[in-house]
Amino acid sequence: MHIFAFVAAFTFLFLFLFKLLRRKTTNLPPSPAALPILGNLHQVGRLPHRSLASLSEKYGPLFLVRLGSIPVAVVSSVDIAEEVLKTQDLTFASRPPSSMASRLLYGPRDVIYSPYGPYWRQMRKICVIHLLSLKRVQEIQPILKEEVAILLSEIAGASPAPVNLSEMVEDLSKDIICRAALGRKCSGGRRFGEMVKELMDLFGSFPMRDFIPWLGWVDEISGLNARVRRSFIEFDRFLEGVLEEHDIRRRESEEGNGISGVGVDRQSVDFVDVLLSLKEKDDDGLTFTLHRDSIKAILMDMFVAGTETSSTTIEWAMTELLRHPNLMKKTQEEIRRIVGSNSIVDEEEDIEQMEYFKAVVKETLRLHPPVSILIPRAARKDTNLQGYQIPAGTTVFVNAWKIARDPAYWEEPDEFWPDRFLEKDVDHCTGQDFHYLPFGSGRRSCPGASFGLISVHYILANLLHFFNWEIPEERKKEAFDMSELAGVARKKLGLVLSASPYILN
Repeated sequence: MHIFAFVAAFTFLFLFLFKLLRRKTTNLPPSPAALPILGNLHQVGRLPHRSLASLSEKYGPLFLVRLGSIPVAVVSSVDIAEEVLKTQDLTFASRPPSSMASRLLYGPRDVIYSPYGPYWRQMRKICVIHLLSLKRVQEIQPILKEEVAILLSEIAGASPAPVNLSEMVEDLSKDIICRAALGRKCSGGRRFGEMVKELMDLFGSFPMRDFIPWLGWVDEISGLNARVRRSFIEFDRFLEGVLEEHDIRRRESEEGNGISGVGVDRQSVDFVDVLLSLKEKDDDGLTFTLHRDSIKAILMDMFVAGTETSSTTIEWAMTELLRHPNLMKKTQEEIRRIVGSNSIVDEEEDIEQMEYFKAVVKETLRLHPPVSILIPRAARKDTNLQGYQIPAGTTVFVNAWKIARDPAYWEEPDEFWPDRFLEKDVDHCTGQDFHYLPFGSGRRSCPGASFGLISVHYILANLLHFFNWEIPEERKKEAFDMSELAGVARKKLGLVLSASPYILN
């Protein structure tokens, strides 16, 4: 008994001294005190970008938290963000493991969550060159015009009754993505919208197995694993049906009697057509065979990254303009002066001239970035940041929300003031100004940024051009409620507004 007590005491002392010496010899970033097992999970909260921003005020622009057993370096300043996303971009080019990505994205075999390596490089090349190039975006614009015209007609038809603009714009975004990617509309049945919402909710959930692996069984008891299985099976069945539909049409087209199915858009080649064509070719520079699951994973990325981000930006822009009637008036006057009477907005010539309108969109993306904390990066090897050691495998959060509200750079950073962008020359998409990162930067920046921005500009400009907007008296409280939801930082309460058609002279 005495021997056991002695061994236990010696072991405890050895571990204590080992950890103490390791802490002294390892120059890790400063860190708040952590709880056993949980680490700093209790300090992250429902809105991590805000909680981590508060912690940065105490622990500095680079600090370390432990989410369960996972070490996470949190970046909250421009200079460190530039070092992570540019100077050491290759070192931080990978993604941390994610059970959600593995289970919902076929491995993962997509572009957003795949670890850095030859497979990811090839998949990103496919997206940038074959799916989201300038030429492809221009081919998609007729779809954008048609869907926006339908939306404007529906709003005009409902006037003067209030409409749920949040829901309508979200459905519009899904239809544009569906037609561009799949060649057909998807929002006619509410089930598809529910499928996408569940997918987004799962990616915003907290799988215990990712943070405290030995408590992974909790995910089974809580029902999370069942939801993941159900969502994957349903989405896989849906996408497999789309691929089979395209396979049949491609065979019929080769035989000379191709037909279009009900609800199918055959005006242009969609993403599925492009991907199936690449799958069948051996001379397109691919270093691997494009597997069917890889195609489905890319399509899943389109829904994860392309639906809520655009609609959320439009929702926040409308909210801010309604909160600032003078800015709403100024924006509408500019749009209507440039577009003229009885004309729909031209997505290139007109918007190019709308300097104030574009500043409104930039300011919206600054205050309400769709992804407040950039999708996590992972250190591929041991490295240093600002003199601190970052061990290989460390997850890195870049708090874009905090950086975009840095009072050292932005005057009155919490105020909606589009005029600031008339004085600052900031590019939305390149990610080269590290004060402003709505689409990320570097190798892992959003490949669909240009398409998303074109969509936001065109939809919002037409909504502001064709209608004058008011908040029904009974809806003012929820319209001006600026509370956010976790995940994609959208408004907690949607916008229900009354629209009166603008009488064009």
